[in-house]
Amino acid sequence: MAWLESLSSHWLWLGLGLVLAIAEVAIPGVFLIWLAGAALITGVVTWLVPLGLPLEIVLFAVLAVTSVFIGRNYLRRNPIQSADPRMNDRGAQAIGELVVVTQVIESGQGRVKLGDSEWLAKGPDAEPGTRMRVTAHDGVVLVVEYLH
Repeated sequence: MAWLESLSSHWLWLGLGLVLAIAEVAIPGVFLIWLAGAALITGVVTWLVPLGLPLEIVLFAVLAVTSVFIGRNYLRRNPIQSADPRMNDRGAQAIGELVVVTQVIESGQGRVKLGDSEWLAKGPDAEPGTRMRVTAHDGVVLVVEYLH
């Protein structure tokens, strides 16, 4: 523990800020970056003005709460837009795709093949082998229609 006492506290705060920033990059969640900023600012302030550990902790706490509050409000006003909003929605990705009926669509229900998998389907009556287009999805059920 003697090595810990020999370190200036500003290096500990700067190191904590760096670790938190790296953790934000490794585990994205847009939360740790605000704490990293608070730790880095605390490190710079304690480098310029010796405060003592209790005051440093209070400074960090105030900066952390303030930065999280400001960051949350900023992200609420400027939400992060996904590059592909349908990325994790396989049903939405299928809209517009061509499918082949594998099990007769009768009374509006059947099965179709999309790529290498079969899906439940809703749509007009159709015989196996009929090519159709996906127009929507209802959960895991594709809504299909005849090609025009």
